[in-house]
Amino acid sequence: MSIIISASTRRASLPTPRPGELTAVLFRDGGTGPDLHATWRKTISTDLFRHDTGLDVEERWQQAYDRLRALNEEVPCVRDLAGDPRSLAALHEWTSVVDGATATVAGIHYNLFLGSLLDDTVSPARDLAEFTALAATGTFLCTEHAHGNDAAALETTARYDRERDEFVLHTPHEGARKYMPNTSPAGGPKTAVVAARLLVDGRDEGVFLFLTPLSDRRGTLPGITVTILPDRIGSPVDHCVTGFDHVRLPRTALLQGPHGRLNSEGTLVSGVGSPRKRFLHAIRRVTAGKLCMSASTLGGSRAALAIAVRYAYLRHISGPVAGQRVPLAAHRSHHARLLSCTATAYAMTFLHRTVTERWISHSPENRDETERLVAMAKGWITWQARAITIESRERCGARALFPVNGLAEYTANVEGAITAEGDNLAVWCKAGAEMIFGHIAAPEPEKATGQESLTDPVFLRRALAAAERHWHLTARREVRGGTGDALGRWNHASAAALTLVETHTVGQAADAFTAACAQVTDPATHTVLEDLRTLFLLERLAPLSGLLLAEHVLTAAQVRSLPDTLRDLTMRLAPHLAALTEAFDVPEEHLASLPMLTAQTS
Repeated sequence: MSIIISASTRRASLPTPRPGELTAVLFRDGGTGPDLHATWRKTISTDLFRHDTGLDVEERWQQAYDRLRALNEEVPCVRDLAGDPRSLAALHEWTSVVDGATATVAGIHYNLFLGSLLDDTVSPARDLAEFTALAATGTFLCTEHAHGNDAAALETTARYDRERDEFVLHTPHEGARKYMPNTSPAGGPKTAVVAARLLVDGRDEGVFLFLTPLSDRRGTLPGITVTILPDRIGSPVDHCVTGFDHVRLPRTALLQGPHGRLNSEGTLVSGVGSPRKRFLHAIRRVTAGKLCMSASTLGGSRAALAIAVRYAYLRHISGPVAGQRVPLAAHRSHHARLLSCTATAYAMTFLHRTVTERWISHSPENRDETERLVAMAKGWITWQARAITIESRERCGARALFPVNGLAEYTANVEGAITAEGDNLAVWCKAGAEMIFGHIAAPEPEKATGQESLTDPVFLRRALAAAERHWHLTARREVRGGTGDALGRWNHASAAALTLVETHTVGQAADAFTAACAQVTDPATHTVLEDLRTLFLLERLAPLSGLLLAEHVLTAAQVRSLPDTLRDLTMRLAPHLAALTEAFDVPEEHLASLPMLTAQTS
């Protein structure tokens, strides 16, 4: 495919990149190469993963679990999968291309449920065969109706009964019901790890996880109440509200670790003094969950772009000459928006690869910093994915409103990821508060001379660092200048702190993009990828141009030149839009199944 372009644009365009090399650099995950992704890509190419217009909501719930079992059959060792954040993320990237619900139940089962069980190396070994074989599905119950982002304050209790050496799991009131895990009968028997406040001799020892059977082949078990929630937007999942009425659990139900273990005398022994830190340790799988949520929106946004770009070449409209028909992609107003999204999608992908490797290789000394980076990346990636899926849907017009055409559910699925594993705004507020004094400010920037090129990535990165420094120092000044209590001081500084988080994360994405460019050996592919990186950077700097002018990081002439530079970059990259999105390697089986990409569109 190629865009109809003018002679002047052809002269200015870049050599043709190699889509295979672009694909290789996109999916070179931790040095493992595309093999890490090949299994999942192959699995979602099968007929089971094609859209079925004849299913109602409950049938789609069941379909998600059927697909989960199909994925499970491709896993050589389920325990290894649950212990490998890189593989878990890849699973989410590909399943979200075809079904956000399957990605959701897979992440809960493999990461939050099985991962939490496998992380317990203190308790006697548990028989997990029914879960690794998916004879029973695992789920994760943490947040409550009255406690979402403040889940550390949850009120479900697990009282230790010394006489019977058991725990009694209980929901004390309506607000403490677990909200909104997948606990319905759909998909067969289910078992959960439940976050509850451990009470020993009336003393609150903090929040721990408890292995809790919920249902068997006959239905929900005694003492457990499951209420199915109304349908939500996006790919349907069997979300429910779940309560417990004095459900007895054996001692072995307690998931133990460095944060706490119950000794033979029934006394809690913990190397972590703070109840809040015990809670964070108990739910530490949520950090890997953030990587999974980010990955799911990566896959969805890249697929959305692949669909929108292909449609842009297939759909023809009236041209400037009577009787002439031209593809939508011929219009700058159309392809420039898709190019912008494509540049962002590449940056998102490279950032996610980098952050995942940072998490895998982190040490105890830099764990807090790495967790913060994962949280910041999750917020930025998922918010960018929302913008990309909205733009992709809009560029395909009315046909894209129908789920059968593959685009309609992506944005709603992204909304779920924005909220899951820590609401984006909440985790960014936490990151911003930590960064104000807990992160070293960027160095003082050099003043622009006017001789710098707006296509020099080193210069552009330096300008972005200058913006980060400005918001960092502003946040420090404003938190010191705030009045009242701690909340009042935070409120005074929060806008600057959140902008600091965003600017820092964009800088990390730019650095990851630069590292990816360095891996490309084909000259033509390298040139196109570097121009795409420049487009990404310039589009982030354009809204900051007033600030950068005031800080003398850009000159007035450079600010005035920004629109022309962006236009020229777009002209050069436009002929390669199709190659850039074909590199996303979305299975042809999926694309060919979408009616708007196969029917006559002219």
